[in-house]
Amino acid sequence: MSQLHPDIRDNTATGRFEMLTDAGLAFVSYRQAGDVVSLDHAEVPPALRGTGVASQLVLGVFDMLRASGRRMVPRCGYVRAVASRHPEYDDLRAG
Repeated sequence: MSQLHPDIRDNTATGRFEMLTDAGLAFVSYRQAGDVVSLDHAEVPPALRGTGVASQLVLGVFDMLRASGRRMVPRCGYVRAVASRHPEYDDLRAG
């Protein structure tokens, strides 16, 4: 678990940033090459869609990447949409 976001865990064994919620597991799957993380897919339990949980998760992942000195390639459409609404994370984009 991250001290920055104690509810989000970087599960390196599965290649996912995970957040346990009352409705189940929300996650962002990723692949990492060096210090660049490809954020491939975000998913939240159906009961939580539209509640802001996915955005909270993605922004938490961005904070965790920044804190660890990693950069990202937002391949998931939802992750790209969140990134576009938050230009304060533009410095995390690789390439």
